Amino acid sequence: MPQVMAAIELSSPAHHRRTGYLLGLRMALVKVLSSLALLLGGGVIGREGPITQIAAAIFRAINRLQPAGWPQLSRQIALVTGGAARLAAAFNTPLGGIVFVVEELTQMPMARFRMAVFSTVIVAGLTAQSLLGSYLYLGFPKVTAPAGWFLATVALVAVVCGLTGAVFAKTLLWLGAYRQRFTSWRQQASWVVGCGLLLAALAYAVGPEGAGTGKPIINRLLFANDGQTPWYLFAVRYAGMALSYSGGGAGGIFATSLSAGAVLGDALCRLGHVPAQDRNLLILVSMVEFLTGVVRSPFTAAILVLEMMDRHSAIFQLLLSGMMAQAVASLVDPHSFYEHLKAGFLRETLTRPAPPAGPPRPTHPA
Repeated sequence: MPQVMAAIELSSPAHHRRTGYLLGLRMALVKVLSSLALLLGGGVIGREGPITQIAAAIFRAINRLQPAGWPQLSRQIALVTGGAARLAAAFNTPLGGIVFVVEELTQMPMARFRMAVFSTVIVAGLTAQSLLGSYLYLGFPKVTAPAGWFLATVALVAVVCGLTGAVFAKTLLWLGAYRQRFTSWRQQASWVVGCGLLLAALAYAVGPEGAGTGKPIINRLLFANDGQTPWYLFAVRYAGMALSYSGGGAGGIFATSLSAGAVLGDALCRLGHVPAQDRNLLILVSMVEFLTGVVRSPFTAAILVLEMMDRHSAIFQLLLSGMMAQAVASLVDPHSFYEHLKAGFLRETLTRPAPPAGPPRPTHPA
């Protein structure tokens, strides 16, 4: 995702040739293979991050290869629409794809890209449904939406989960900076092997819930919560996400952040003796808050979770919790995890020699 954000900034006429370093088709193939290797190996990752970069690379290639007589999208809008298509297809959340573009990917006026994004989201969503069927990522959990004193509980949980998500983002940044100390092939290979062995040891110690995206954990907590989730599961998932990321493979943090937030929210419910009928709402709220703490996109997080379960009675609690998590996370770091990574990719790309100029791009009258 930060690669796409950097490529959007580099899509100006002065630097657009450099976007191939971030969004080339060879890179997309490597991302596919790397993600499959991590998922098959039990890595604590999601698929949505690499899909963003792969989708943007495909849209970039199509935009470059369009025949001269066809209407041409701008390079920037082509990359933006690729990012929207990714989120709509990955979780069957078309509104989430639109909100994500507006909130995270671009600062352009919406009038410039609205039709392209809307069209892309519709086509991507229909394609995903034709292959996977009409589904909800989280199903139909029973959710009560109490008001009054319960909003104070939501606020308290927002503070805890938002801060924890922001600390997790700082952990990933620290690990990324530490990994850059290793310059030789032997050092880098030793680091990757060490991360893999530690992750395998954690998964062996706690069982299947210590690996993977964490979606089965969310389903269990929402539909068959017996109140017996191990107290250490959140720490294990936290460490598993950090180890999977620090190994350098391709993986997303949306799905895993949602599962980590669910585990943390369940632990807070049991600690605070929250009634069983109210726990699902706090678990969903915690998912929004932890993800917001990491990526600082409160409205995207809230709309994603809302579309994943189709429980509109909780929309205001989800939106409020995301906004509160954004506020407290900013106390840890005013910039999001993706913004830090985007700045690094921009520096890296701009220091590389620019590729040779290709044939001029055809122009068309308005």
